[in-house]
Amino acid sequence: MNKRSLAILLRARMRPNNNNSTKLALSPLTNEMQSNPQSNQSGSRATQHASQNRQKPQREFEHVRESMSLAISMNKTEVIDSVLNDFSEGYFSLYYENRRRLLLELAKEYDLNRAQVRELIKQYLGVSGEEAHSPGPEDEGVLASFFRIERNLRHALKPKYEALFERLNMHPGGLKFLTILRADILSIIAEENIASLRALDSYLKEKLGTWLSPAALELHQITWDDPASLLEKIVAYEAVHPISNLLDLKRRLGVGRRCFGYLHPAIPGEPLIFIEVALLKNVAETIQEVLWDDPPIPESEATCALFYSISSTQPGLAGINLGKFLIKRVITLVKKDMPHISTFATLSPIPGYIQWLLSKLASQSKLAEDDKSHSSADTSGSTFWENLFEPEEEKAIMDISEEVAAGKNGMEVMLNLLTSSNQEWSKSAELLSVLKTPLLRLCARYLLQEKKRGKALDSVANFHLQNGAMVERINWMADKSEKGLHQSAGIMVNYVYRLEKIEEYAQAYFSSGHIHASDEIHRHVEPWKKPEATAN
Repeated sequence: MNKRSLAILLRARMRPNNNNSTKLALSPLTNEMQSNPQSNQSGSRATQHASQNRQKPQREFEHVRESMSLAISMNKTEVIDSVLNDFSEGYFSLYYENRRRLLLELAKEYDLNRAQVRELIKQYLGVSGEEAHSPGPEDEGVLASFFRIERNLRHALKPKYEALFERLNMHPGGLKFLTILRADILSIIAEENIASLRALDSYLKEKLGTWLSPAALELHQITWDDPASLLEKIVAYEAVHPISNLLDLKRRLGVGRRCFGYLHPAIPGEPLIFIEVALLKNVAETIQEVLWDDPPIPESEATCALFYSISSTQPGLAGINLGKFLIKRVITLVKKDMPHISTFATLSPIPGYIQWLLSKLASQSKLAEDDKSHSSADTSGSTFWENLFEPEEEKAIMDISEEVAAGKNGMEVMLNLLTSSNQEWSKSAELLSVLKTPLLRLCARYLLQEKKRGKALDSVANFHLQNGAMVERINWMADKSEKGLHQSAGIMVNYVYRLEKIEEYAQAYFSSGHIHASDEIHRHVEPWKKPEATAN
């Protein structure tokens, strides 16, 4: 292995876990705090040292808080860079609890002045009350009053911490720092639902979305010839299908494959989001044929560009839809370079399916037990009860239950099977045969009918549908990895982007939650009430 390859592999392995990267653990008490039984003098020194150690985090916090205050209020441009450096460097020195204290102070003490806002609103309503009609061109005095108060209102509705965000954005390394700052905010909000922090997060998210608009991003095709520092980030941040080794990485960047990422000039050498593409003859049904099967076909024979992995590298950019613009630009670029590519599709995971299904099975099993009088011919029981299985599915599951899993009904048997250790059900041909039909049917129902606030419940489905895709096909045992079996029983879904329909489908989904799907998908859910989604 050459030095370049070694650097990629080792540095990727040494990168901290993303889940913990934004939350610093509190420092344990140091050994010096323990008294030495052989020397009272040593014990006294240790106690003094411990006291100093406890004071140090507080001094650091005060210093960073002062730097933050100066960064917001200072008008001397010649020293602002030094202040911002002190703030950002000091922030990284803080333990998690002190970061939390600092961010709470930023959210509460540097928010907008609501007393001023209320006073301006009173003034505005006072001017409105003086005029029973809308001011005309001749009422220049009234219009001037409106314009003045509106201008002052716009200014008053800006929180003081906007100055900090704006100045950091213009500061070298500041945009990256802001993404880390937001990741910490999100980490705190996940544990404590604090209104002022939510407002701080919302404002920073809006700012980041503006600064990271498509016009400010560079679409870069990532190849094996890129610097090792960039390639190791691809290895470290691949979130859908982990890169197993350097040969795997080289293949994903080689013939018949493409990898594109969005880069920003203020965060050089680090893709904010990247997408992996396979050039195939047909839309793949399993991830095995994309990652592990035969060598890729000649690119001239490909008719399908398959998006099989989209990974974001910055936790602090959560909720900012960079992928929407990335997919559209990649489609345009691939179509321009390879006009013979006619199909643009995905092979996507369904991360929320099993979680939803297990919850449904557990609740319905309990209802069935509580209301044993229920049957397919009796509709007088609980309106919340439903048998998730068709009669023939229920019979097939119960027929095998004695051998593999206990249960009073098909739903309880299925629940026990899916929660068994090591996913044993996936290793039995008989069980796979019995479970295939109900699991596919319920998966189609989950994708098309289960919604939250009028949009698809599944996060990946929502992402592609709002970008203008349609649900084309669900694939049985498409991902046999432990992760694939755990999150979706091995099922994956193909979304298809029809170039002439992308905007129409995206608008329909945005305005009414309307999901476009193929006839094949609808056939899976025919026993159930047909959903709003239209067949194509």
